[in-house]
Amino acid sequence: MISTIDPRIMTFEQANLAPNDYKSEVHPIWCPGCGDFGVLSSFYKAVSEMHIPTERLVVASGIGCSGRFPAFVHAYGFHGTHGRVLPLATGIKMANPELVVVAAGGDGDAFSIGMGHLPHAIRRNVDITYIVMDNEIYGLTKGQASPTSPVGMERKASPYGTVETPLNPLLLALARGATWVGRGFSSKPKELVELIKQAMQHKGFSFLQVYSPCVTFYDTYDHFKQVTQPLPADHNSRDKMSAMKYAMSDETLYLGVYYQEERPTFDEGYAAKRAKAHAENYGVPQILSRFTR
Repeated sequence: MISTIDPRIMTFEQANLAPNDYKSEVHPIWCPGCGDFGVLSSFYKAVSEMHIPTERLVVASGIGCSGRFPAFVHAYGFHGTHGRVLPLATGIKMANPELVVVAAGGDGDAFSIGMGHLPHAIRRNVDITYIVMDNEIYGLTKGQASPTSPVGMERKASPYGTVETPLNPLLLALARGATWVGRGFSSKPKELVELIKQAMQHKGFSFLQVYSPCVTFYDTYDHFKQVTQPLPADHNSRDKMSAMKYAMSDETLYLGVYYQEERPTFDEGYAAKRAKAHAENYGVPQILSRFTR
């Protein structure tokens, strides 16, 4: 049973905020019906049920439709540059490990220009949650194929159909060693709230892919309603091979927690190094002395 209160925030007075209390004064500008509305609504409910004080919460983002996410949340936010949300979120967490840090991105931002940062955030096991809103298209730039677009997708930018094989985000995260991996769907808000909570409560790098259809350039609502279903009840989320098996399924796209494990986090490792350095009185003068003859 997962507690509804993250132990990392127990040193502060417990917040008692409703989901609407996490809404900022900035109104979402997404197209009506965009899947990102479902993700945002589920996020409000998740952080409310976790009792996270707004002053402890930080949402960072890159570029794209999902990049506006921090503006709509009453918390600290940082709208960064294209593909750089993971270095940004890592820096925030390392500067103040007491903060609860969420990175928000889309499939283009995460798996194209930002792809080089993903394996390193994973291997470091930075204690952040990465929510990737995957609509399988570049929505903000008017409908180009993205790294997760299916082969043969015909759009104005690819009138004869795409030829690239799409990436498998879950398999990538599992193969790289992410300590928490899950998948949700914006049209299943109840389940998505629980996934967001579990991802944020996990101590380590959490990777949550969310199918979030783009109604304007690639409406996949009906498709995902037909091909998604919960992971089998007997799936063991501690079994990586089982997680990979379900992640490789093409006909059925499974939703739920694929994998989770406990491993020391990046900030914990550096905290230990800093403690050792302080104990040995090892500072700038000692460092500089190593380079003097």
